Amino acid sequence: MNRRRRIYEGKAKILYEGPEPGTLIQHFKDDATAFNAKKHEIIEGKGVLNNRISEYLFKRLGEIGVPTHFIKRLNMREQLIREVEIIPVEVVVRNVAAGSIAKRLGLEEGAPLPRSIIEFYYKSDELDDPMVSEEHITAFGWANPQEIDEMMALALRVNDFLSGLFLGIGIRLIDFKIEFGRQYENDMMRIVLADEISPDSCRLWDAKTDKKLDKDRFRRDLGGLVEAYQEVARRLGILMENKPSESKGPRLVSSNKP
Repeated sequence: MNRRRRIYEGKAKILYEGPEPGTLIQHFKDDATAFNAKKHEIIEGKGVLNNRISEYLFKRLGEIGVPTHFIKRLNMREQLIREVEIIPVEVVVRNVAAGSIAKRLGLEEGAPLPRSIIEFYYKSDELDDPMVSEEHITAFGWANPQEIDEMMALALRVNDFLSGLFLGIGIRLIDFKIEFGRQYENDMMRIVLADEISPDSCRLWDAKTDKKLDKDRFRRDLGGLVEAYQEVARRLGILMENKPSESKGPRLVSSNKP
């Protein structure tokens, strides 16, 4: 790993030069951060779970025609991805009042929103990822109107699919954050889903109890973060409990079950 050229390191992932031109290796770290890394801990096993959950979700989204940067999982912590030019805008889709929107608008946490709401945030840790409008995005050249329309349309497709997927396993998709990139092929450019989709970037609540199964367990000092992520993986069918005769603890399944 040390011989590979490091391209970028973020709060939860490292990007390395890939084996072929136009590819990168995305490595999932065990770092847990909140409030733009003002709160930081190492939680063993988190990166492995996020890698497997994000792999599963990106593959399912690819099956319904959502273009992504994902190629394949390489090992328990790494994915092979296509190199893209990241658009410096985080796209947040909200279905239920929680987190910052509840605070900003004085909404009761857990209250369903009138409809799914899309928000944009400028990617800048130094500025604490400020909320921005389409006017800001186009004025500063982060994306043009057509690209914004494509990102919004893809975000709503992702929301519709994931909401149904999670509801089918007893989980409410409260909100989530995604990122997009420009993928260049010869003279062609297209907008693709990038980064990750995992309990780090989604709010996931148990449909019956409203138990939080996401990074809010770390943000709010609730404990049990790895156990919550394991529960999400188990319900998705990518984590199975070992038989009593085998080594104790859950194990990740290597099958490519859709």
